[in-house]
Amino acid sequence: MQTLIKNAQIVNEGKIYKSDVLIEHQRIKKIAVNLDVNADSIINAEGLHLLPGIIDDQVHFREPGLTHKATIYTESKAAVAGGITSFMEMPNTNPQALTQDLLEEKFEIAEKNSLANFTFFMGVSNDNLDEVLKTNPKKVGALKIFMGSSTGNMLVDDKEVLEEIFEKSPMLIAVHCEDEDTIQNNIKNAKEKYGEEVPIAEHLNIRSAEACYKSSSMAVELAKKHNAKLHIFHLSTAKELDLFDNSIPLAEKRITSEVCIHHLCFNEQDYEQKGTLIKWNPAVKKESDRSALFQALLNDKLDVIATDHAPHTLEEKSNTYFKAPSGGPLVQHALPAMLEFYKKGKIPLAKIIEKMCHNPAILFQIEERGYVKQGYFADLVLVDLEKTWKVTKDNILYKCGWSPFEGETFNCKITHTFVNGHLAYANGNFNESQRGMRLTFDR
Repeated sequence: MQTLIKNAQIVNEGKIYKSDVLIEHQRIKKIAVNLDVNADSIINAEGLHLLPGIIDDQVHFREPGLTHKATIYTESKAAVAGGITSFMEMPNTNPQALTQDLLEEKFEIAEKNSLANFTFFMGVSNDNLDEVLKTNPKKVGALKIFMGSSTGNMLVDDKEVLEEIFEKSPMLIAVHCEDEDTIQNNIKNAKEKYGEEVPIAEHLNIRSAEACYKSSSMAVELAKKHNAKLHIFHLSTAKELDLFDNSIPLAEKRITSEVCIHHLCFNEQDYEQKGTLIKWNPAVKKESDRSALFQALLNDKLDVIATDHAPHTLEEKSNTYFKAPSGGPLVQHALPAMLEFYKKGKIPLAKIIEKMCHNPAILFQIEERGYVKQGYFADLVLVDLEKTWKVTKDNILYKCGWSPFEGETFNCKITHTFVNGHLAYANGNFNESQRGMRLTFDR
């Protein structure tokens, strides 16, 4: 099976240039001008930009156990429509992925149901060190530690366990950093002031910058002490940016960081209109934080853009502050949101591709993905940068049926998504005849 993409503007490795791309079976066979091939399918991409498929290193697709919120099938479908061709999913499902057997069960679900490529993080708790150290670095994306989580058995607050993980793990350690003691103290103060009816805008004060910094600085300290490879998820504060270095190439960094879509798109003023729909952990914070995060993205202190896609039902979200869960759906709208920033002149197109495609591949050492390159898997996205559309209930694909971007107009549209050479999405229609592949790692 051959597919020929003609006259696309390719965005790859800091350059934008016009060329044709020949896909053969699962891979990119040739990139050249004026390719004359009698392919099975020809797509005229005149006026469209061709991007590598987005690699989202942080999603919660809720399966197993929480499938009233989302499933791997529904959310991978939304991801593909949003130009995300590979995802890396978190371990806080039910049961939590804290043993090798439970981890493999998630892979089995994805092999049957995922329209995108996939891997899953191995979860760390206070008492599963032996299982953690059995993780195969060639077959699993990374370890995930919640260094600040108040739910389930996923909070790792045993200093000895943390020391051992950072000392012994040969794999990248990805962390959620918020200090639980600080948060609990802030909750106590908020309840004394407001009772149980705490305003949603207090979220940024409860999940405060101090709580984030206290935890992330400890993680950095541990990583430096043991020369561990550390990646800190979803940075949300200006203060934390001092912990990171932009003076060396990403491949040489031992300590890396990322920012998520919601922390780039929203600030404290949005709580009034959007309420619990933008309640995330860590919290959306001040405009000064949002602005500093954006600048750090441009100057390479922040290495990766992800989503932290974490859907809940509208019914769950329609609760008071303490009862409404944190998290929201983002995979379908992450790339359009970033392209909107490009359209407004706030970030170069090549920089978006670097942070959403190239850098996740470098950071996690993903084999043969993240680039428009001959011989690589044909994970590709065509976008129309002049196409306007509005986010409505009718075109939201998440199982939860809502989006924090509902009602907003985007001025760029994803037209085609290829997953391993298979045209999985084209102009609103899906071809579900093929499933995604398990990601492998060059380690």
